[in-house]
Amino acid sequence: MTAHALLGRRVRAAIARFARNIRAAVIIEMAFVIPFLVLVGFGGLEIANLTLTTTRISQLGLNTADNASRIATGSNLAQPQVREADINDVFAGVEKQAGNLDFQQHGRIILSSLERNSDGGQWIHWQRCFGDLSADSSYGEEGDGQDGTDFPGMGARGREVTAAAGTAVMFVEIVYEYQPLLYGKWLGAKTIRSTAAFNIREARDLTQVYNPSPAATAATCS
Repeated sequence: MTAHALLGRRVRAAIARFARNIRAAVIIEMAFVIPFLVLVGFGGLEIANLTLTTTRISQLGLNTADNASRIATGSNLAQPQVREADINDVFAGVEKQAGNLDFQQHGRIILSSLERNSDGGQWIHWQRCFGDLSADSSYGEEGDGQDGTDFPGMGARGREVTAAAGTAVMFVEIVYEYQPLLYGKWLGAKTIRSTAAFNIREARDLTQVYNPSPAATAATCS
């Protein structure tokens, strides 16, 4: 057998072995599939993170409204008062609970005291805010409804929350700019909004928010 024939025989044998060997085909398939699997996997993590963050923001609103409904300082000789320091303590709790959401930079929480005015209508008596995000209340500002009965309350149209006479509702709105893990451009800008409301737990002095000495800095919304 000539050298040329021997070489040809070896080449044909190598090709036959390669044809029977599926490892090469698997490697090629994996080269195409792995990037897709990575993309889908991280996309799933992004969606899960968005869902978790939305749940955390909703829970944050509920806890804030609940905490605000409990604040009042005083003695048995007079109705408890709400102070600026008490409201600031509620917001300090927001920052703690938000944890790694970096809420102060990317969020805004709006706390409103919804009450009845002297005409029997709904009235936002006072409003306080926390967070650096520029966002306004979707349902009214401090002073809205002070007179008359035109202001319907706070919340979605037709499902407004209202306060009964002699009491108040702590109405919370949260606006948060979602911070994506990887797919920011794919998801686009995501703003999470949530509301919550709790009636105050006991009678309190509703005439004003007090600020005794040493005065605390009021967390106004302006």
